[in-house]
Amino acid sequence: MTASQERTFIRTLHMVLSIPILGYLYGPVAHIPQAVWFTRWVAMPLVILSGLWLWIKPRIRRWLGLAPPRRY
Repeated sequence: MTASQERTFIRTLHMVLSIPILGYLYGPVAHIPQAVWFTRWVAMPLVILSGLWLWIKPRIRRWLGLAPPRRY
């Protein structure tokens, strides 16, 4: 998987998993126990982790020594 494919996949995952969160906040999803459980324990953590991964992946890779050092 190339870097652009990985980024597209994570962005798509991030956007798709944000839909249940919006339904929980603005819709009737808060009254469905299974949907509440999914939103709280699956969708929300994955959205947070995917957002952080998109944001600080280069720093993590440099810190672990997996990426070449930055040139200034």
